[in-house]
Amino acid sequence: MVFQVLEQQDGSQVVKYVSSGCRELYELEPEVIMADLQVLHQLVHPQDIKALAESVDVAKATLSPWRWEGRIITPTGKLKWIQGASQLERQSNGDLLWEGLVMDITDRKQAEEQLRNSEMRYKAILDAIPDLMFRLSRDGQYLDLKGDGANIVLSREEIVGKNLQDILPSDVVAITQEAIAKTLNSQNLQTCEYQLPTPLGRRDYEARLVVSGADEVLAIVRDITERKQAEANLQSLAQKYSKAFRCSPNPITLSTLQEGRYIEVNDSFVRLSDFQRDEVIGRTAFELNMWVDKRDRMKLLQQMQATGFVRNLEVEFRSKSEKIITALVSAEIIDLDGIPCILAVTHDITERKQVEAQLRFSAQRDRLLTETLARIRSSLNLDQILQTTVTEVRQFLQADRVFIGLNDPKVGGRTVAESVDPNYPPILGWTTEDETYLQELKNLLTTNSVRLVEDVNEIVVSPKLRAHYQQFQTRASLAVPILLNNELFGALIANQCSGPRQWQTIEIDLLQQMSEQLAIAIQQARLYQELATLNTNLEHQVEERTTQLQQKMLELEGLQRVKDVVLHTIAHDLRTAVMGNLMVLKNLLKGQGQGKEASQFQIPVSHSVIERMIQGNDRQLGMIDSLLEIHSCQGQGIALRRELVHFNTVLKCIIKDLQPMLNQNQVTLNNLVPEDLPLVMADPTRLQKVVANLFTYSLQNNPPGLNFTLKSKVEGDMIRTEIQDNGVVMSKLECDRLFDLYVPEPQACCSTSMALKMYLSRQIIQAHGGEIGIISHRKRGLTFWFTLPLAAPSSTTRS
Repeated sequence: MVFQVLEQQDGSQVVKYVSSGCRELYELEPEVIMADLQVLHQLVHPQDIKALAESVDVAKATLSPWRWEGRIITPTGKLKWIQGASQLERQSNGDLLWEGLVMDITDRKQAEEQLRNSEMRYKAILDAIPDLMFRLSRDGQYLDLKGDGANIVLSREEIVGKNLQDILPSDVVAITQEAIAKTLNSQNLQTCEYQLPTPLGRRDYEARLVVSGADEVLAIVRDITERKQAEANLQSLAQKYSKAFRCSPNPITLSTLQEGRYIEVNDSFVRLSDFQRDEVIGRTAFELNMWVDKRDRMKLLQQMQATGFVRNLEVEFRSKSEKIITALVSAEIIDLDGIPCILAVTHDITERKQVEAQLRFSAQRDRLLTETLARIRSSLNLDQILQTTVTEVRQFLQADRVFIGLNDPKVGGRTVAESVDPNYPPILGWTTEDETYLQELKNLLTTNSVRLVEDVNEIVVSPKLRAHYQQFQTRASLAVPILLNNELFGALIANQCSGPRQWQTIEIDLLQQMSEQLAIAIQQARLYQELATLNTNLEHQVEERTTQLQQKMLELEGLQRVKDVVLHTIAHDLRTAVMGNLMVLKNLLKGQGQGKEASQFQIPVSHSVIERMIQGNDRQLGMIDSLLEIHSCQGQGIALRRELVHFNTVLKCIIKDLQPMLNQNQVTLNNLVPEDLPLVMADPTRLQKVVANLFTYSLQNNPPGLNFTLKSKVEGDMIRTEIQDNGVVMSKLECDRLFDLYVPEPQACCSTSMALKMYLSRQIIQAHGGEIGIISHRKRGLTFWFTLPLAAPSSTTRS
């Protein structure tokens, strides 16, 4: 079963493709698996769930190829062994794409289990030939021993009950402990060798360990000093080679170097090649027609003569049943009774190569689908999309012809795009208006979602369709419909003209997915045509609207000019009147302090009333000046007269100018501004207005006796200044809109005149390149802050 799964960043899994092999392997339909991948996990044998999860976690963590073997229990209760393999690819958006293959390896596992059982029986008999036998616990304690006839320095009582560490050197203890652990964990025979000092000198020993009970092993120790000293013990080597030869799961052959004539083969070779042993012995691979490429034999001999051995040479063999087998061959030259021979071990990698081929095929298919989808999204040229699609599909399928036919209600059926081998007649431009023939083609495409013909000579068709096949030399055909809104619009068709062809499942899936993308492209082209028509109409409407807007803009410009004239005239008249009132009121206030002669010409008005009238006129004059300045800055911006100044010096001058106002309101000012502040490029007059506005706001909304704290510090490339008071607090809404241009509510604490000044303060600070704001503390007090950029190094140098 071939699969493709997309694991998204949130951990969810989307099954993009599952081949039909899942029916035989899992006894499930592809649609069931694609709807919920967890149905496969539910079939995994309980004892293999942990191993599966660990293998998936390792593959995801390292992005290495995923490999896993385990058991499943099918819905009908069958126990199967399966093998999974997959390549992982990280997508650009962080998702993980799994592409792989799952195969049924039940037969292989059963054979391996039988082989293991057989090996365990033989190992208990053949490998446990003792010189000295010990029973050892997992932690290395001697439980029992049998040493009849063995050369033991210590007595039985000095050994039983003791630990390895009490008797053996530390290096031998480490070797033995590791062998015990491996034996108990693997439940298989383990062998280790070590040296011990004895009265006869330093001797070599071999220990063979097998499981003899729960958490205990049986160790068979023999003196192998003579074997180590001897160059070779022919009888012992023959037994070892014979056992390895018979029991190896890999095919092993022994053949002559000169002719390649087989002398001996093992059972694994018989199973792989389908030849019986008596059919092979005495004959060569050439005589058995096993070499797919006879040059591989020459390549093998050349490497053997050059190095004396061959490692993992990839070759192809042909079995007796004509099955092609891909294998890795490792071989060495040995001498057998004076005759040079080749001992070769073959590792069958046919399944692995098939999986790799399937993965490459899937990758090519996915690339083709991705590129087609990208073209559809990036291009509106339908003809180009159709032609590129048939060209790449034919290259992918290695077919003789791929074309697209559309059903046009106006002109009937026609071929609109084609890619064809030059050796066969083209079908591009073919049309028909035969309603009967068209209806037959429609029925063939709508009856089945895929029209699959492996050999046109083996099916029954109408004379017209038979003539069509003959005219264009079609021997095999694969067609999938192109549907728009569940209506047949056309078909994507692949032809094989050189002979019959068995279409593969992945090829059918490709054409089906390509037809869906083509339907999108055709629908997109239709929408584009409709959009072009709508766009043309829209352009006419936009032109009309533009003309109307231009006319309105001209009218608005006229109204703006009228507004500017009215504002200037009214402001000028109001300013003149207010200044006149102020002049009269101030003279009147001065006259009250003169003699009786002056008083007889004055109207009797109290001193406090005149002062309030003067204050009111001052506020009106300030508001008029603010309105004029706001109007000017909106049209031309704030005009600054920058100069390079010490910021702490500027602040001292500003505070000095504000001192009468502060004294009048009984203000206590704590000036914490440091003396070493950097230079700034600023307009001192404008900054004085900003600081005065901030102090005035707090003084207007609090009773006399307010405490202020003035601080400044450097933050990055800016100077931050804070003015903190201990007066009343403000709501968040009031803080957010304090420096905005708005008309305050009648009951608001901020007058219209003050609101205008706060807005102008923001404009001045922003014109300097800084920011201004306010912070209302939870218990009591406000903190005004503003920032100014430090002077650039070039400006400082010039100064």
